[in-house]
Amino acid sequence: MAAVEISQLVVRYGEKIAVNGLDFVAHEGEITALLGPNGAGKTSTIEVACGLRSASSGLVQLFEQHPQAPQVRSQMGVMLQTGGLYPTARPLEWLTYLAKLYPHPNDPATLLAQVGIDPSIRTQTRRLSGGEQQRVKLAAALLPRPTLLFLDEPTAGLDALARRNLLDLLRQQRDDGVAIVLTTHLLADVEDLADSITLLSQGRVAMTGTLAELTGTQDAISFGGPKELNLSDLTSALPDGYIAHEAQLGKYVVTGKPTPEIMSIITTWCSAQGVMATELGVGNKTLEQLLIDTSNEVAQ
Repeated sequence: MAAVEISQLVVRYGEKIAVNGLDFVAHEGEITALLGPNGAGKTSTIEVACGLRSASSGLVQLFEQHPQAPQVRSQMGVMLQTGGLYPTARPLEWLTYLAKLYPHPNDPATLLAQVGIDPSIRTQTRRLSGGEQQRVKLAAALLPRPTLLFLDEPTAGLDALARRNLLDLLRQQRDDGVAIVLTTHLLADVEDLADSITLLSQGRVAMTGTLAELTGTQDAISFGGPKELNLSDLTSALPDGYIAHEAQLGKYVVTGKPTPEIMSIITTWCSAQGVMATELGVGNKTLEQLLIDTSNEVAQ
């Protein structure tokens, strides 16, 4: 079942259009990553889906209901990048207060222990480290026993061990059937976690699919170089069945099974052309390159 269904969403701030006809779906038991460069519309989309902001137009449904429906709000967990903590409260005090807002909350002390915070700690949340604050915010998001969880930069500021433990906790939530919508600039989190990825550009969906579908796992070798190179000599040098083409300006792909021989043909041809091949690698693109290309398209 779809936990989040967004159709033709538009969000305006005065004359500025932050989200421009966005379609987006997130399913139960899956982690869906919402990615894009700064200004792509990620935060605005999440805020509308959480019921924190009104849409200018379009349809947003959570479990086929309005985001403000009481039944939906009681089973939704939200962890925003900023805010979400009472600065002078101690972690257990803050979670104990929040737990009273939900009909069947998780135990606050247990949650704090799960995220690596000692429930007996007496430090005010404003005096915790950035990573500790992130863990308290995640515990707060898990209080309602959510069936839908929105996470904005959940691992920011965490050390390696804390990040690993948090990712394990999110995997467990997914395996328990929770729908998780994740926004982050830490692509390693996406590669580790995401079942589906939606890439935004200028308030619209640029592409969507699994990591393998987006990056292209079919047999290929890719490299960068000057724009609009004449590839006829390279194509002639390659064995039958291999095709060289310019996938994007300055981004070249040779489709076919990668072998040391094929790699040698490509580098020899580049040398003969006086071309310094950059980003030479197996596969079409990395997730990082997709995001960089999207950012460059926005800047142009």
